[in-house]
Amino acid sequence: MGFIFSKSMNENMKRQQEFMLMNTRLQLERQLIMQNEMRERQMAMQIAWSREFLKYFGTFFGIASVALTAGAIKRKKPAFFLPIIPLGFVFTYQYDLGYGTLLQRMKGEAENILETETSKLQLPKGMITFEGLEKARREQSKFFIDK
Repeated sequence: MGFIFSKSMNENMKRQQEFMLMNTRLQLERQLIMQNEMRERQMAMQIAWSREFLKYFGTFFGIASVALTAGAIKRKKPAFFLPIIPLGFVFTYQYDLGYGTLLQRMKGEAENILETETSKLQLPKGMITFEGLEKARREQSKFFIDK
C-alpha cells in the first residue's frame, strides 16, 4: 500500500517538475521577446531622431553653404569655404545614420568584436555574482542584522 502511494507521489512530483520547467522556459522566452521588442523600439526611435535632426541640420547646412559661398565670392576670400567642410561631415554622418548603411556597418563591426575581441568586453573584477551582491547589500544596509 505504501509503495503504490509513494509511486503515485513520485509521478505527481515528476509531472509538477516538468510543468515548472515548461513554465520557466515559457517565461524566459517571453522575457527575451520583450527585451528584443524594446531594443527594436529604441533603435527605431534613434533612427527617427536622426532623420528628424537631419531635416533641421540639412536646412541649416544649405543656408550656411549658400551664405558662405556668396560671402566668399563677394569678398574674394576663400577662407569662408572652410566651415563648410566640418558641417559637411556632420551632414553626411547624419544622412548615413538616418538613410544609409551606417547601422548595418556598425552591426557588422559589433559582431566582429564579439567574435574576435572578447577580452575587451570583460567586466572589471569579472562577472557579478549573487554572493558579491549580497555582500555589498549587507555592507550598505543599516538595518541588516547578521546572525
